[in-house]
Amino acid sequence: MEPLIDTTETRVLGCLIEKELATPEYYPLSLNALVNACNQKSNRDLVVELSEPDVSRALGSLGRKQYAIVSGEGGRVAKYRHFLVEKFDLGRSALAILCELMIRGPQTPGELRTRAGRMCDFPDLAAVGAVLLQLEGEAPPMVACLPRQPGRKEQRYAQLFSGIPAEEPNLARFPEGDIPDAGIPGPETDARVARLEAEVAVLREETASIRSEIAELTRLVLDNG
Repeated sequence: MEPLIDTTETRVLGCLIEKELATPEYYPLSLNALVNACNQKSNRDLVVELSEPDVSRALGSLGRKQYAIVSGEGGRVAKYRHFLVEKFDLGRSALAILCELMIRGPQTPGELRTRAGRMCDFPDLAAVGAVLLQLEGEAPPMVACLPRQPGRKEQRYAQLFSGIPAEEPNLARFPEGDIPDAGIPGPETDARVARLEAEVAVLREETASIRSEIAELTRLVLDNG
């Protein structure tokens, strides 16, 4: 697949897909909301600082290529949505995988399963592999398997809408085996972090509930004293 869109257009398109799948209540997106989505610091690699003119130009280009359109829904503020379902007949799982590759760059199947899980449930790695195989088999292909990098056990996949990504010099310059696998965050690390964050959230709720009960008991004691 020849490069069809540039990096800014890729970020804009990926954010449109993300918001449709992850927060459908706020989709389609206004220009301002889309700028904020492109520039958010979570779930992004690289973090960017795009202006409204940057995003507006990208939307214009995506519109001419029939990748994004102005929503037909009423309202005084123009809102935008992607057009990939109509253009390529893609399902939710394929959109989730493409989204993650667009907003976070090349990833392993394990990383994709962990990160795309907020938009679509993947029961196992085989489910991710089936979607990647589907996208590889499109004419032209939408994703490609990259050569394994030194120090990595798993191969990564990249979206091809903006072309094959340039080789990463910070990894490519090391001889085979010089980069320890343990030093590279993987899907297991992401999963542990997600579990810990969930446990912390539960503990905070329990703590808040206990504090509320103590305050109520204190009030009753003072009222009856």
